[in-house]
Amino acid sequence: MRLAYQYRLRPTKQQIATFEHWLELSRRQYNYRLAERFNWWEQNRCDVDRCSIISCGIAPLKDKPDYYSQKRDLTNSKALFPEYKELPSHTLQDVIARVEKTFDRWLKGDSNGKKSGRPRFKGKGRYHSLAFPDPIKPEHIQGKFIQLPKIGKLKMILHRPLPDGFKIKTAAITHKIDGWYISLSLEDVTVPHLKTDVIPALDNTVGIDMGLKSFLVTSDNQEY
Repeated sequence: MRLAYQYRLRPTKQQIATFEHWLELSRRQYNYRLAERFNWWEQNRCDVDRCSIISCGIAPLKDKPDYYSQKRDLTNSKALFPEYKELPSHTLQDVIARVEKTFDRWLKGDSNGKKSGRPRFKGKGRYHSLAFPDPIKPEHIQGKFIQLPKIGKLKMILHRPLPDGFKIKTAAITHKIDGWYISLSLEDVTVPHLKTDVIPALDNTVGIDMGLKSFLVTSDNQEY
């Protein structure tokens, strides 16, 4: 079972400056990797109309940039721009994953075949979140503080406690108009995830009415 809890942060001025710097670096990397994919797409698409294939000729196809090739190329980015070494490695790799997802949804569509619009480059101030994909160990949570790689301890406003039995799988820092927030993805493997192959229909669907006199009444006249 997976849950998502979001808490408001109280970062220090130094931590805010670090987050803003990381967001700007991530934005630049996102745009650069997206441009690589657009260049590949422009150079390899061929609209054949009335031109003979023999007379026109076909240029050899260039290798398509993918998640793994662009992730390997991050080594070159860090060599040319040492400031990228400041970001956690998996946080920077998540930028590549976002490019992969948005580009593939434009060309191929999602699991249902629905395509998205052409991806856009991120303008300044339009990149708002940083992902920390590594699981967070229990010792990294101490009261109202959570420790993240290369940033240290962050103060959270725990308006509700973390549920017992759940482990923190991932974290994400988001900058909203009213401040900074952290989203925690929680998992409890002891709670089964129910799956069904039954397609909803009138004969296998039950309506529920929540009431005051009775807790609930179903469409087949069961009262609780």
